[in-house]
Amino acid sequence: MKTQHQIFFKNAQWMKEISSGSVNLVVTSPPYPMIEMWDEMFSIMNPAIKDALKDRDGMEAYLLMNQQLDKVWEEVDRTVASGGIVAINIGDATRKVGGRFQLYSNHSHITRVFEDLEYQVLPLIIWKKESNKPTKFMGSGMIPPNAYVTLEHEYILLFRKEGPRKFLKEEMPKRRESSYFWEERNYWFSDIWHDLKGTSQLINNHKLRSRTAAYPLELAYRLINMYSVQEDLILDPFLGTGTTTLAAVSSARNSAGYELEPNFSRVIEEKLKEASTISQIMARNRLDNHADFIQKREKKGKTVKYHSLNYKMGVITRAETYIHLPVVKDLQKIRNNHFEASYHEK
Repeated sequence: MKTQHQIFFKNAQWMKEISSGSVNLVVTSPPYPMIEMWDEMFSIMNPAIKDALKDRDGMEAYLLMNQQLDKVWEEVDRTVASGGIVAINIGDATRKVGGRFQLYSNHSHITRVFEDLEYQVLPLIIWKKESNKPTKFMGSGMIPPNAYVTLEHEYILLFRKEGPRKFLKEEMPKRRESSYFWEERNYWFSDIWHDLKGTSQLINNHKLRSRTAAYPLELAYRLINMYSVQEDLILDPFLGTGTTTLAAVSSARNSAGYELEPNFSRVIEEKLKEASTISQIMARNRLDNHADFIQKREKKGKTVKYHSLNYKMGVITRAETYIHLPVVKDLQKIRNNHFEASYHEK
């Protein structure tokens, strides 16, 4: 088995390289409107944003910034196949503009956009991020009523196009191999994730570091394994440092990513050099965790009815018997920003 991975350094508002209806899953985290680190980028896209901020009109700036993202969501809609899933990691923003402090609800705006595009809005996931702050409020301290709670979570919004995905008979073996373990399902499909930490940016160039807020690899890897099957096409229109690409490689999916900053090319390529090691670690951790889970059940006298066809361990359901966790054998650069991964046999 081989997978293809392409990266395009251009604005994702025009993804002409991606065929209509070819994408099975979108996993992305866009720049967050009204977070100050993104002001310059949004203002370059539309100078009216800079004017709105200068005029201390926070709501106008918020709407104009989201309008730039809306253009990408419309193009995403063109590329997504029937039954495809769009997963967007987004945070709301709190900010004081013109002496007025308020929350800017980015997740609500994006949800309305996909409702207008007639997607099914699926239950979202709250990603609760750990905070090292000694105080967890803003505002007037101990005197009510003008203190504000801090934002310690982000949202993973989930949208589905045109109803549940349908599979042909010949596609079913690959779908079965892409199954997850019973206990993974019970945790992954919870509406609150609190085990994933934010990712620090180990980038030497401070200008590049200030232009990324990457989510952890585990987040992208988990979503890809929840909502796609092996050899599907995964799209990230805001690729950043390439986390989604690495997760797709490690999961034996094809991928395409778009990124405005061409200087991230070297960072992404360095990250992909670790694909073989990362995929081994991911697979081994999942197998070890499952083995521990089964052992604990058996100690309690709970027997397992089924056994994995590819691994020497019991499983809870018949569907799990076909699980095959891919491990990258080799990753080659075919041409500029185009990579091909090959995998170990079962």
